[in-house]
Amino acid sequence: MSDTTSIVTIDGPGGAGKGTISRMIAERFGWHLLDSGALYRLTALAALRKGVATDDPAGLAEQARDLDVVFAVDDGRATILLEGDDVTREIRREEVGGAASRVAALPVVREALLQRQRDFRKPPGLVADGRDMGTVVFPDAPLKIYLTASAEERAKRRQRQLHEAGENARLSTLLEEIKARDARDMQRAVAPLKPAIDAVELDTTQLDIPEVVKRIETLIVERELT
Repeated sequence: MSDTTSIVTIDGPGGAGKGTISRMIAERFGWHLLDSGALYRLTALAALRKGVATDDPAGLAEQARDLDVVFAVDDGRATILLEGDDVTREIRREEVGGAASRVAALPVVREALLQRQRDFRKPPGLVADGRDMGTVVFPDAPLKIYLTASAEERAKRRQRQLHEAGENARLSTLLEEIKARDARDMQRAVAPLKPAIDAVELDTTQLDIPEVVKRIETLIVERELT
């Protein structure tokens, strides 16, 4: 790729703060946002709406290639639009999640979504949030961030989120789930979770969100990406 559009990739394990920080950076600079983790759910939802079976790789790949999706950010919150329809809540439905897991297992869909992700790279800039943005999707990005935090801290953050949503969860259970997911992500054969060789690694265990955002903003200015 030789596109000169400014781009910042923000990768890392779940619970490191990628989503919140990506939204804030995108809004701060007026750039586009890519929530790569939502794309499989969006592909699944598009297929469900159009009657495409989850065992139809060609049909699912077509949905992935043609996804009409926008990640709109306002006051640090993202609204996900599919063909102009707000599906922010709908993509979290259990039915959609189950379909998404089947969709994500299909290599032809992953390949179709690779190009769809790259299509988000438009002026004035892009913040791409995911697990392989800097290593696979945008390997030429001028600024790659790898956010991490201890598994214990990420479990505590997840527990707080659940409590705020009125749900109870044992910290020990959440910690086990996070460690298991980390292992799966890091050991998978395709696009394993790891920092890009030239990534700036930020450990957010002892940092709050404004501190992390400020550090990334400084890097963007220093590298003259604005």
